[in-house]
Amino acid sequence: MYEAKIEELRASFAEDKAIGVGDRAPGFALPGIAGRQVVLEDLLRQGPVVLTFYRGGWCPYCNFQLRAYQAALPQMVALGARLVAVSPQLPDNSLGTAEKNALTFDVLSDVGNVVARRYGLVYALPHELREALRSNDKALSRINGDESWELPVPATYVIGEDGRVMLASLHIDYRTRLDPEAILAALRTARS
Repeated sequence: MYEAKIEELRASFAEDKAIGVGDRAPGFALPGIAGRQVVLEDLLRQGPVVLTFYRGGWCPYCNFQLRAYQAALPQMVALGARLVAVSPQLPDNSLGTAEKNALTFDVLSDVGNVVARRYGLVYALPHELREALRSNDKALSRINGDESWELPVPATYVIGEDGRVMLASLHIDYRTRLDPEAILAALRTARS
């Protein structure tokens, strides 16, 4: 069933509408796990930003990705970048994700997928997958605080200090994520 639903999403998702290389990254101000607002424009004044949208801490593939990015964080910081992860989870659930994965970068809550929608990443889960998640105690209504059953397609952006996207990677198949080495390569290119 999961394979079939991925293929259905691949056929229906408007990938060409998502933010891509050369586009201006939509700004945002989102709450972090410490309760303070994190503002993209403020981060860009300090250097490039690696912005990754993930489905939530309930997703094992997301947790693998976040831990891999945490392992590469010292190299990102050495290249002058700031790493920010965004999901539609409620702030307490984002805090749980950060604690469970020992994350030291900004983990932000985009309740209602407001920012993810501006990046062109949002889709609604099919009813069959909603039932599967409910049966596994992963009801998104409880985790995300709304009844939309919407998620962002996993995506990672490297945004230059000028606010333009230097690298854009989105994956319809939620099991595939951008390798940290590709992020580091983009940051090295931007620095040279």
